Amino acid sequence: MLVDSHCHLDRLDLDYFKQDLKGCLDFAREEGVMHFLCVCIDLANFPAVLAIAEQFTDVSASVGVHPTEQVATEASLDELIKLAQHPCVVALGETGLDYYRENTQKELQQQRFRQHIRAAIAVNKPLIVHTRAAREDTLRILKEEGAQQVGGVLHCFTEDLGMAEAAIKENNFYISFSGILTFKNAADLKAIAQTLPLERLLIETDAPYLAPHPFRGKPNQPAYVRYVAKCLAELRDCSLDEIAEQTTNNFLTLFKQARRD
Repeated sequence: MLVDSHCHLDRLDLDYFKQDLKGCLDFAREEGVMHFLCVCIDLANFPAVLAIAEQFTDVSASVGVHPTEQVATEASLDELIKLAQHPCVVALGETGLDYYRENTQKELQQQRFRQHIRAAIAVNKPLIVHTRAAREDTLRILKEEGAQQVGGVLHCFTEDLGMAEAAIKENNFYISFSGILTFKNAADLKAIAQTLPLERLLIETDAPYLAPHPFRGKPNQPAYVRYVAKCLAELRDCSLDEIAEQTTNNFLTLFKQARRD
């Protein structure tokens, strides 16, 4: 059985399923997906994320504010801690650093990132980290704030091998691959996926974004995590069942409070 370790179920394009989220999830279940982690990107959408997790027993939620999200008021540490205590919430995030675009508010992002790490430690739940063009600062802040106490995942990983290994060895993190792994121009990422220890890997869709080949450019959905798993199996010369079993076990090891119904 598979797990989609990172998706945005509140943002899916449900036209094909006639706006029926249950139909979308049922299709994923038919494709062997046993659990979904619905990831929050700002507190304004947290009620929608939480409502989905409360509706479906095989959906867990996170709470957090994406590094590039523009908000009127920054979430306080107390607010993050309070929301993260809900039993459906298994992680803090999506948080992290994204320096890809010009005029990035680096100081604000760093302050926000530190707040999320502190909240995660306070409630003893792992982190979901988005990092883009910010390798040194991401690793430095994780280390300075003691993120290794709770661990976490670098989601939709596209950075280099050195960053992945440092995240694993120094910060007790996992590395998650998305549909990008299936792209023809992802040779460097494929090499990393072949190198890292399988017991530290997760798979995800990041739906509705980044649909894997052969659906690239189209709306993504949780069922497509099977294509990521299949690609990873081919890269590592092992069976799809082996990848499914190990990445699912990895997910349940990291997100200990995810329901196992």
